[in-house]
Amino acid sequence: MASLLRTRMTEDLRIRNYSEKTVSIYVRCVAAFAKYFGQSPEELNEGHIREYQVYLVKEKKSSWTVYNQSVSALRFLYRKTLKKNWSMEHIPFPRQEKRLPEVLSVQEVSKLFSCVRTVRSRTILQTMYAAGLRLMEAVSLKTNDIDSERMVIRVRQGKGKRDRYVTLSPTLLETLREYYRAYRPGAWLFPNQQGSGPMNHSTVQRACTLAARKAGLRKRVTTHTMRHSFATGLLESGTDLRTIQILLGHESLNTTAVYLHIAVGLKQKPSSREMADLLALTKKTPPEK
Repeated sequence: MASLLRTRMTEDLRIRNYSEKTVSIYVRCVAAFAKYFGQSPEELNEGHIREYQVYLVKEKKSSWTVYNQSVSALRFLYRKTLKKNWSMEHIPFPRQEKRLPEVLSVQEVSKLFSCVRTVRSRTILQTMYAAGLRLMEAVSLKTNDIDSERMVIRVRQGKGKRDRYVTLSPTLLETLREYYRAYRPGAWLFPNQQGSGPMNHSTVQRACTLAARKAGLRKRVTTHTMRHSFATGLLESGTDLRTIQILLGHESLNTTAVYLHIAVGLKQKPSSREMADLLALTKKTPPEK
């Protein structure tokens, strides 16, 4: 992908207020497309796009996420940056895989937290679970986003660049206060080792994976599992779907409705009391910096 075209596409994305993460992904996808043919995208056409789609599906066996990102990136490039008048039907979106997310029981979450090695990593995972935050939202929290007077957490520029407020439980507030007394973070609530910026995503992901392995959990556990477990727990304790949608920051209620299938499928449902006491149980873990 020529540097001039890369610059033009990057500028077009930023002008439309796409997140830096999306900019990086789209540019990388287009670069991979250009590398596959060994030509500039400006010299390629609909036939090349179709050939590349077949390659992604049949030869590379790309995941739905990677395939979807590639299609979205190419649509943007040819429609917005190169201003081609092709019908976008020539670049169809794939059917999305319908898989239910993994969720953890209250007991499994408690066991997971007890196996997290450091206070900082454990606290950010607890925050994600207790407030239903995405990893990006959790690492981006600043100390002044915790409003103990109103008992809410301000989530700045979540997915879709939307701000929202989520509930701050008394137990989570006490957990954050203990963490603050131990670490004394500055502007960032969960800073990196240098204190110059937010905690690295990979640090949190690695801590979660290692804790799940140490806890002996057979489910596929990621940082996003905290969010899924939060939503499912709310639904099972009687919270209505619309409220959960707002707390999670979902644009569509259909996205939130997936938890109906998970909640129905669970045999052992945690009580609201168990949900409220979860973080208190994890306090039995000896603190480590």
